[in-house]
Amino acid sequence: MTRRSLSGLTILVACLLAACSGGHPDFDLAAYEMDLEQWREQRLGRLKGPHGYLNLAGLFWVEPGTYSFGSADDNDIVFPHKAASRIGIFQVAETGVVMQIDAETDVRYEGIPVRSILIGDDKTDNPVTITHGSLAWTVIERDGRYAVRLRDHEHPAIELFPPIEYYAIDPSMRVSATLRRFDEPRVLNVETVIEGLGYRPQSPGTVVFNLGEETFELEAYASGDKLFFVFGDQTSGRETYPAGRFLYAAMPGDDGVTLLDFNRAYNPPCAFNSFATCPVASPRNRLAVRIAAGEKFDPSTHSTPDSIH
Repeated sequence: MTRRSLSGLTILVACLLAACSGGHPDFDLAAYEMDLEQWREQRLGRLKGPHGYLNLAGLFWVEPGTYSFGSADDNDIVFPHKAASRIGIFQVAETGVVMQIDAETDVRYEGIPVRSILIGDDKTDNPVTITHGSLAWTVIERDGRYAVRLRDHEHPAIELFPPIEYYAIDPSMRVSATLRRFDEPRVLNVETVIEGLGYRPQSPGTVVFNLGEETFELEAYASGDKLFFVFGDQTSGRETYPAGRFLYAAMPGDDGVTLLDFNRAYNPPCAFNSFATCPVASPRNRLAVRIAAGEKFDPSTHSTPDSIH
């Protein structure tokens, strides 16, 4: 190979590296890949953890009234077979959910047997978790409605869950984006996987970014000190979850610039079972491009209600 051709090859490699690093010559690809691998391990650990979404075993929407619950089929709310045949009742009012436990049934709050308690929901300052053997339940509040969310800390999905499949790490899917703020933040009405249940995030504006030579826009939702996105693309329903994927980015400073790293795009909780209340990608956030980066979707990892009874 001649010196001239070697020089041309060197320039080509340098240009490719610059493109992959977003134009930053000090970009450390090896460190970036290591950081992503660590993020993926932590992601799997959270999914399998006690507050993850692989152990969800039920979601029971309740209106004002009284509901018996336990494993027997004649209960209003039927728990898995490992539960007592009848545990007690939930008394639901507009102000919350009170639980009353039948005598001789071992139900606990913070390790202490309990007979009656107001179950503070997840939007209160003191959300309550109740346990019964390996089962645990809480009350969630969504859009003015209550539901009892059940977990099984011995759910078979925890042990059976395979490694998550990802697209190959692609640094070119790490792009700068500019937040175009609304004059005032807006409260949006976004659909969820639960028919009739809305998700109403506050949006500071939209972000604009380039992929290749095309320009795209996503509506952003405020989430603490971060921006949160629910987006779909041309892989949705084919290689990735049909309802869309989640992505977080840093809240930009005065310059309005943030970084979208689609290698960190991941599936919502509802990809793993039917007991989550995930928002779906709005029509505005359905991108007419393939985002072949981040987490893929394997339908076989989705638990069905029959698998926990």
